[in-house]
Amino acid sequence: MSAVARSPESWMARALVLARRGLYTTDPNPRVGCVLVKDGRRVGEGWHQRAGEPHAEVHALRDAGEAARGATAYVTLEPCSHHGRTGPCAEALVAAGVAKVMVAMRDPNPLVAGNGIARLREAGIEVEVGLLEAQARALNPGFVARMAEGRPFVRLKMAMSLDGRTAMRSGESQWITGPRARCQVQRLRARSSAVITGVESVIFDNSRLTLRAEQLELPDAEAIAARQPLRVVVDSRLRLPEAAACLREPGRTLVATVEGHDAERRERLQAAGAEVLALPAGEGGRVDLAALLAHLAEREDVNEALLETGATLAGAMLDAGLVDEMQLFVAPTLLGGEARPLFALPGLETMAEQKPLEILDIRAVGRDWRITARPA
Repeated sequence: MSAVARSPESWMARALVLARRGLYTTDPNPRVGCVLVKDGRRVGEGWHQRAGEPHAEVHALRDAGEAARGATAYVTLEPCSHHGRTGPCAEALVAAGVAKVMVAMRDPNPLVAGNGIARLREAGIEVEVGLLEAQARALNPGFVARMAEGRPFVRLKMAMSLDGRTAMRSGESQWITGPRARCQVQRLRARSSAVITGVESVIFDNSRLTLRAEQLELPDAEAIAARQPLRVVVDSRLRLPEAAACLREPGRTLVATVEGHDAERRERLQAAGAEVLALPAGEGGRVDLAALLAHLAEREDVNEALLETGATLAGAMLDAGLVDEMQLFVAPTLLGGEARPLFALPGLETMAEQKPLEILDIRAVGRDWRITARPA
């Protein structure tokens, strides 16, 4: 089928390329790719395409047919060993007669957690683990965080002017960045299980928080947009208007508030289409953000959460150590000193209290710039 590979790394790199094809479609499952190699040639390949459908190994085995016997399988995630919506992939590899399995990373899912590797070795199959592990982990940060830490991977997206402002003093903010940046934001939504915002952002912008196929600029955009991420509005005092646009959009809107609110107000919001989640109060009587993330991971199977919000909630999440990555879109414009800041971080008074960041990437996106960073 293919030319002779130069190294095992190149085959695993191919499996990672395949896995990435499921970036927008496998949620809440991980993105996984598999390549079968025999006598230095690729004989089959596949990737997990959609949740509930066959896993990567099954697609690769079907592609290879009888040529799978005696082959080496390069898999980006440990083959599963349990019965879920599909059968265990470890058993499928054993039945197909593969001779060796190269695994990029162990599965952090407690239902697997080394059991798939153990099953393969019990069957006499040679297994090696750790080839391009960092790249494999980077492909599924949310799945890893949910399984290992009990919370989603939180990616904060914000758009700002060159002088670090996000909106005019009145709250007007559309549009700071250009269409190319907005396309990138839609893709961030598409790969996310949930979009989290604060109630003030909804009140000022009447945000829909939806995937829009026409802005994705991807193949199968309509099918991708059919899976709307869960919309989560953090609203400690239940101020969300019943006429909010996000309540009329396809998909679900979850309103996270604190316990003890007016039952009548909750009932009106629920009648308007919201699901109301009452959580214990955290600092200052506001929603306990860590408890919210734990709920999203456990009850909603949220892998990656996109935080799109204003300065108050963004600052609170950052201050609580709940932001894993930041995507900051910087527009070549100035909004002035009266405009709204990027973060509300009260209490920082000395240089020793500053919050340093690690810059991972800076690149042009149309007329704007995108900075990818994480808390240091």
